[in-house]
Amino acid sequence: MKTSGTAKWQRGLFIASFTIPTLAFFCVFTIYPVIKALYYSLFDWSGMSDHMDFIGLQNFKDMLRDPIVWQALGNDYFLVAGKIAGIMLLATFFAVALTRFGFRMSGFFRSIYFIPNVISVVVIGVLWNFIYNPQIGFLNAFLSLFTKEPVAITWLGFTSHTIWMLLPPSVWAGIGFYMILLIAAIQNVPDSLYEAAELEGANQWHQFCHITLPLVWEQMKVSIINIMMTTLNGSFVIVWIMTEGGPDNTTQVMGSYLYQMAFRQYHFGFGAAIGVLILVTSLITTVALQRLLHRETIEMS
Repeated sequence: MKTSGTAKWQRGLFIASFTIPTLAFFCVFTIYPVIKALYYSLFDWSGMSDHMDFIGLQNFKDMLRDPIVWQALGNDYFLVAGKIAGIMLLATFFAVALTRFGFRMSGFFRSIYFIPNVISVVVIGVLWNFIYNPQIGFLNAFLSLFTKEPVAITWLGFTSHTIWMLLPPSVWAGIGFYMILLIAAIQNVPDSLYEAAELEGANQWHQFCHITLPLVWEQMKVSIINIMMTTLNGSFVIVWIMTEGGPDNTTQVMGSYLYQMAFRQYHFGFGAAIGVLILVTSLITTVALQRLLHRETIEMS
């Protein structure tokens, strides 16, 4: 009995030695900031002074009446939809091509496609700013090859389409990572299933639809949810580097507007309220996507 009790105690201590530090980090760097954001959102505070005026839910009322907040929220979901469609389509195509089509030098192409994930988002933003530059940019220079006059389009200067210009760098930056995830999933599919399908006369498209897609669906679902979460919480960097939310706030996302209000205009309480909105929308969207993408798990034998 003593030996059994000692073994249980040692096992519990072993588990706690891994669990408690992780829980402590989670509380300090996740739970505590969330609680502080909720607290600051109830005050009119510049973020710099010692004086804080308690105003209750007024920041949330002002936020819901602010048209820029709704513009930013719409831009966030536009980028979510565009990135999910673009990244998943291209990442799936490359993953299938490099695993099922038997391309030579597939390892080389995997490395090439993964390079944008190694580069800092700041560097990617600066790089694409040069690509879109109206005077020295690659895009206008390329288009000028097909026209008599030099093309000088200000790609990031029009309120009608600038938000669309943020999609190519965002998609380009994310393809490699999700391609690697899908390649790993596809390589775990038994070859015998594809061999049986070929004997039955199934072409590559039918093999993808009836074998590959169902068996890697869980990885695709995780990828889609991760793209959504990183977009709602991380689009700030690419937006701020490339447009700073302009022109005329048409490319604002929730993160960039939070930064502008809290650290540029010193309405820290209002910025905290925006942060709470980002948290709520992320949670709601995650739950909705989980339900929307739910399918019965198919086990590989």
